[in-house]
Amino acid sequence: MASNINTDPAMIEEVLNRSIAEILPSKELFREALVSGRRLSFYVGIDPTADYVHLGHSTNYLLLERLHAMGHRIIVLVGDFTAMIGDPSDKTSMRVQLTADEVKANLRSFKQQIGKILNFEDQDNPIEFKFNSNWLSKLTFSDTVELASNFTVQQMIERDAFKKRLAAEKPLFVHEFFYPLMQGYDSVALEVDAEIGGTDQTFNMLAGRTLLKRFKNKEKFVITTTLLENPKTGEKLMSKSLGIGVGLDESAKSMFIKTMQLADPGILQVFTDCTRLSLKEIDVYRQRLEAGENPRDIKIALATEIVRMYHGEAAAQKARQDWIAEVSQKSVADDIQTLTVQNPVNLVDIITNQGIVDSKGKARRLIAQGAVRVNDIRIEPETKEIVVVNNSIIRVGKKHSFKLKIQ
Repeated sequence: MASNINTDPAMIEEVLNRSIAEILPSKELFREALVSGRRLSFYVGIDPTADYVHLGHSTNYLLLERLHAMGHRIIVLVGDFTAMIGDPSDKTSMRVQLTADEVKANLRSFKQQIGKILNFEDQDNPIEFKFNSNWLSKLTFSDTVELASNFTVQQMIERDAFKKRLAAEKPLFVHEFFYPLMQGYDSVALEVDAEIGGTDQTFNMLAGRTLLKRFKNKEKFVITTTLLENPKTGEKLMSKSLGIGVGLDESAKSMFIKTMQLADPGILQVFTDCTRLSLKEIDVYRQRLEAGENPRDIKIALATEIVRMYHGEAAAQKARQDWIAEVSQKSVADDIQTLTVQNPVNLVDIITNQGIVDSKGKARRLIAQGAVRVNDIRIEPETKEIVVVNNSIIRVGKKHSFKLKIQ
């Protein structure tokens, strides 16, 4: 069991600021707790309302990963009981209640999917995997009444989703009030120091803060993380209930394609919330976008990074090559010049041999100036690996274009 807590200032700052929407009661108090060296317990809950975990959930697990690396206690809680009630958070109508069999079916690969991010094999600081049916199923009706006595009807109907439904004269069912009570009681059963969840979970997490104070006289931090949304439209980029998003158990090819289909305005947030790249590295992509670079080129880098995280380097490069070959080529004119070359492909030799310039030095300078594009993706001087597949389209400046036939 880990006993030494890492209080490195850089790690703490990343925990405090990356993908964070709000920290209650305050960021400063949470900072003090992290700096103190005290081992804190954190949990994230997820309801098995579908049989997959998506990138939107990964934001919370990547935050847990950072906290785990610092030595803190980490709990992943599966809401197998609460899933049968149905979380009304951010819903304009009642969520469909699931049966026990449906919940069980959805649960089959949850730990394996979340394990793509969190290391459940760590023996020095084991990550706990729990189910809230272990305590919620044992509550009596009397217990539930006692839980409910800590909240007023006015507090419940002030919830944004409930207010909208009442204003729209849509039905609001009594059992939906039970959900925040049940999720709140999870904090009591786990006796955690902090709960992490998306901004749509704020009401439920605050209910847990109220109940933990009431039953255990213990304070709890509520840490809300940013939701993956299109910043221009406010539409969700990932949603189990809407059936959209990039699942962690998808194939490399599907994961790459779906990432490429994400709205351009959300690129930087997905980099920040869903990858392990440093904020400094992500800022380079921000600068490139602000300089007017085609968002598609940046999104290719994003899709490659996402696939690399879940399937490895080889699969990421193959998915990238396949996408370029299968998708990028669709807009190429059939009458473009075809150039047959030997594998491996050397762009400097090709540019020189085609007579575009009269020396390899000049060819390298063209590449350094950003004048060479492969499949409409600019080749940059620092590019470590230039992916050129069969039928790739090479463009040098505005006048020279040809399709490569690789033997």
